[in-house]
Amino acid sequence: MIRLNLSAPGALFLMLLPVNGQNQPDGALTPALLQSLREGYEMNDGDLARHNAIANNDIDSLALNRAIVAGEDGHFSHRIKTKGITNQKSSGRCWMFAGLNTMRPRIIHDLKIDDFEFSHSYLQFWDKMEKSNLYLEDIIDLRGVDRLDREWLLVNEWNTGDGGWWNYVTGLIEKYGVVPDSVMPETHSSENTRTMNSILGRLLRVRAVALVKAHQEGATLEALRKQKEKSLEEVYRFLALNLGEPPVEFEWRYQVNPKKDGDDKEEEKDESPQVENERLTAPKKYTPKSFYDEFVGVDLQQYVCLQHDPSQPLNRHYKFDRAANIAGQADMDFANIGMEAIKSIAVKSLLANEPMWFAANVSIDQSSEHGLMEHNLYDYETLFGINLEISKTDRSIFGVGASNHAMVLMGVDLDEGKPRKWLVENSWGGDKGNKGTWTLYDRWFDEHVTTVIVNRAHLPEDILAIFEQKVESLPAWYPGAPGIRE
Repeated sequence: MIRLNLSAPGALFLMLLPVNGQNQPDGALTPALLQSLREGYEMNDGDLARHNAIANNDIDSLALNRAIVAGEDGHFSHRIKTKGITNQKSSGRCWMFAGLNTMRPRIIHDLKIDDFEFSHSYLQFWDKMEKSNLYLEDIIDLRGVDRLDREWLLVNEWNTGDGGWWNYVTGLIEKYGVVPDSVMPETHSSENTRTMNSILGRLLRVRAVALVKAHQEGATLEALRKQKEKSLEEVYRFLALNLGEPPVEFEWRYQVNPKKDGDDKEEEKDESPQVENERLTAPKKYTPKSFYDEFVGVDLQQYVCLQHDPSQPLNRHYKFDRAANIAGQADMDFANIGMEAIKSIAVKSLLANEPMWFAANVSIDQSSEHGLMEHNLYDYETLFGINLEISKTDRSIFGVGASNHAMVLMGVDLDEGKPRKWLVENSWGGDKGNKGTWTLYDRWFDEHVTTVIVNRAHLPEDILAIFEQKVESLPAWYPGAPGIRE
């Protein structure tokens, strides 16, 4: 009889291990390996203190590098003036908010008004309409492919997602224009998109099933398109119920701020109705496109995308397949260049008082509480006694380096012409960060910023020439290709 000494170290552990240890497949966690791991670790006094601290506290609070927090003074050598902070709430519209936030300062400055915000629900309505049409068009286009085809799976996974790119913003504005927030304000569904997206996704898949079935029964392409158009009538109604119906024409007026150019002090206020009326413009009618032309008027085709993806060859012209939200729209294309060149161009843009749309991976080393983005802001390595260093190239290769949030660069702090840190306007509301803004340190820029949108006027000739190259396609499943989602 075999007697088991249950008091021996690891005896009870061995009783709980899987049987048939001799027949474990290659690479499995075998009983011998598990026993070795257990015997190789002993919780010493230091680890016991770590365990007690981690078990009773938030990890980020324990790992926060206080030296970085204490070192931020809030000053920037150049800051673009703007007012107000937007809030995308529980939606993935950061790319849209960032795009419109690059244009807000122009209106506030030119009209001398206290604040201004575009209607995000207006563009959101058309984004959902266009994505719905594009999804059904993709189903028609892929109607004969194998159902395990990777593009088929991706198209169905992201049929109504909130995510997007800069070219999504430009495509929508060029086609539909813009309106002030007061003309089409936010709704519960616009700010909390999960349920709306889920229902819309179900509706579109029901109609997609019908399209594939009609194809299998011999329907022509023309007949499939007619069927798709009937489905879009349902989509339009559904979106109108959730977001309101977008205006074709609207009336708008504004009140001029009593401040004079270059004067930070307000004139003495005269509260009489006559003075207020003098500052209030007469009502005027606009269409969404005429409003954009009159108050923004920027040629969006003059803006290009610069990317830094060190896992791909630099100084080449690329595009992401299926990176569009409008049927027939060109996919998002970019010049893949070095980070020093990107930062030099970004500084030129900011010194010219042009805000910049940019995208980054905000999952690492950023604090919403303190409004900071800095490399090793959270010192997990010291807390856990582990090595977490991984290059930007390897993060891209292993799928953890793609951008997941879009914001706006609004300022820079230069030291002998070189950036020390950058001022970021976010779209998470004024109660996050430093009243809605973040300080982005230059080392974090190197590590986690991937994309900036800039006017061609700030590009040197050698980088402009990259856009003349034949574009190389990266597949729709490439990291970051489906768009910014947060």
